[in-house]
Amino acid sequence: MLIYGKQLFLHILERYPKRILSVYLAKECDKKLFVKIAKLNIKIERLDEKKAQALARGGNHQGFLAQIEPIESVSLSSLKDENFLVMLCGITDMGNIGAIVRSAYAFGVGGVIAANLRDLKMEQILRTSSAAAFELPIAAAPNALDAINELKLSGFSIYAADMNGEDIKNVVFDKKMVLILGSEGEGVSERILKRCDKTVGIKMSRKFNSLNVSAAAAVLFDRICNG
Repeated sequence: MLIYGKQLFLHILERYPKRILSVYLAKECDKKLFVKIAKLNIKIERLDEKKAQALARGGNHQGFLAQIEPIESVSLSSLKDENFLVMLCGITDMGNIGAIVRSAYAFGVGGVIAANLRDLKMEQILRTSSAAAFELPIAAAPNALDAINELKLSGFSIYAADMNGEDIKNVVFDKKMVLILGSEGEGVSERILKRCDKTVGIKMSRKFNSLNVSAAAAVLFDRICNG
C-alpha cells in the first residue's frame, strides 16, 4: 500500500514504524528525521519530482512517500462488543468515508461498517482520515439488511440519520447502538429505514436541505457522545 504526504508519513513513522516497507524522498529532510528513517533499515530511494508525482498519481506528496503493509478490514462479528457503531449505506466517495472515519475516531465511535460497497479502497481512506483508519476498525458488509439483522440479534438498537427524523437533541440513545448514514443524494433507503428503531435528524437554524454527509456525521457524533 502506497501512502504519501508529510503528516501521514510522520504519523506512521512515529506510531507504526514496523509497517513501513520502503521510503521514497522527493525533497531534502532534516538530518534528525533522516537518521530516524535510516534506523528502520529499509530501502530509502531518492526521487525527482516527476517520478514522485507519477507514484502519487498527481497527489500532494510533499516530498514524502512510502510503501507500507496494507490495512485489512475487520469482520462484522469482531465489532459486536462495541457500544457505538456507525454504518455507511450508499456512501461511495472515499474522501467522505475517510472524513467520517476521522470524526468517528475523534468522538469515540467503536467501529465503522461500510455496507453495500463493492470496493473499499483502504489506501484512500487511510489518507483522507489522516491515519485514523489505523486506529479505528472498519468492517465491510456486502448486504446492509443482513448486517442490520445480525447487529439486532447482538443487542444493538438501530438509528438512521434522516432529514425528517426526530431532533437528535431530544433523543435518548440506548447503550448499544448503530447509527446509519446514507448518501447525500438519496439518504438512507426506505427498505433500511423500515428496519431501524428510530430516525434522527439535525435541526437547522436556517432553511437548508442538507449538510455534506461528513459534516453531518461530525455533528451527529458530537450530539450522541456529548449531549
